[in-house]
Amino acid sequence: MTSDFSADMNEYLPLREVVFNTLRQAILKGELKPGERLMEIALAERLGVSRTPIREAMRKLELEGLVVMIPRRGAQVANITEKDLNDVLEVRIVLENMAIEKACARMTEEDIEKLWAAAKAFEQTTAEGNLVKMAEADVAFHEIIYQASDNKRLIQVLNNLREQIYRYRVEYLKEEETRNLLVKEHEEITQAIRERNVGQARELSYQHLENQRKGIISSIQTEE
Repeated sequence: MTSDFSADMNEYLPLREVVFNTLRQAILKGELKPGERLMEIALAERLGVSRTPIREAMRKLELEGLVVMIPRRGAQVANITEKDLNDVLEVRIVLENMAIEKACARMTEEDIEKLWAAAKAFEQTTAEGNLVKMAEADVAFHEIIYQASDNKRLIQVLNNLREQIYRYRVEYLKEEETRNLLVKEHEEITQAIRERNVGQARELSYQHLENQRKGIISSIQTEE
């Protein structure tokens, strides 16, 4: 295990939650690679904890689909297949459309200004070249749309679906052409919402995700 990550101890969270969040982020950000074995002893030593919270974290990560248990081998980071990706995005497209519709109806001028600011913040990160910051800025842009839906369950499911493919989205952002396209797509989606043009906003959102799907599939095929 050569990944470089450590636990950020939070006095307000139980140890098991700290360990779970640490391992989850390490997987989502690609610090723990798809297919990599997760050895309880090695992880416990690295994070400075006993094996019990490691074991508890593994069970929760398995439920999220981020870890799989292999007979006689133990836990390893789950791979994502083209079918996995298509399944995730098929559901996400439907739910994104719902969020977009609600955003068009409910976003105030103040909300839309925040969305413009988030689009510009993403553009700024592309100039800096930090992939993790870019991914986080992209998340922040979409989060404003999700919050406008005023539906906690919808927001929760969308965030979970998005995080399941986070590690591949970081790869997707490596290409300058991709980053420039995302800047353009964010601006177009914001404009459509400002104009309350639901049909156009939904079409732009669909194309936004479809471009992502194609890019991530290309990334998966390259890894294989």
